Amino acid sequence: MTSPTYLREGPRVGLRPFRAADGPEFTARVRESRWLHRPWLFPPDTIEEYEPYAARLAGDAGRAGFLVCELATGALAGFVNVNNIVHGAFRCGALGYGAFAHAAGRGLLGEALGLVRAHAFAPAGAGLGLHRLEANIQPANTASRALVRRAGFRLEGLSPDFLHVDGAWRDHERWAVTAEMAAPGEMAAPGETAARAGTAVPAETAAPGERAVPEGPDRPG
Repeated sequence: MTSPTYLREGPRVGLRPFRAADGPEFTARVRESRWLHRPWLFPPDTIEEYEPYAARLAGDAGRAGFLVCELATGALAGFVNVNNIVHGAFRCGALGYGAFAHAAGRGLLGEALGLVRAHAFAPAGAGLGLHRLEANIQPANTASRALVRRAGFRLEGLSPDFLHVDGAWRDHERWAVTAEMAAPGEMAAPGETAARAGTAVPAETAAPGERAVPEGPDRPG
């Protein structure tokens, strides 16, 4: 079997695009992780939902999806998507991410987020050519807040009734990082490396509008 080609590699995980062939493994992992993801995250859990989801991430210039794979086995550990990409003077994208239950608490998603950050800020051709990444997080989602803080994001404010999540309009904190800010390893707590700057529980931060309708990287449609 041919070894996967990764866009970026860290000590333990690699990033690669979504493929139609990943549907069975991805949806099985989502079903196993439902107890861990809810009420923050609603990725597709059937092949019928996964196929258009993966196709949008592959075919929409305003999105970039990355599967997080364990280098030792190739198994899917989670995903990180960059949504609502805008170029021009803005050069910004909004993150959505989640770890699968078997990978939670091992720092794999934190390592992957650092790889996505590097890829997003690399020049177009070698990366996405962005200047800014945003993450919108419900205040009660402490795992996700810890993840982005350790990844070097700064808190910029609170937006009341920002996104429609799980049947209601929810407040969200706005976190962001720019290309000029310190790298994740420089922002880590003493004794903590960027590879371990993960979250004990996987979480999702959605771009504006993603949860309001059944489409986008966190919802099937």
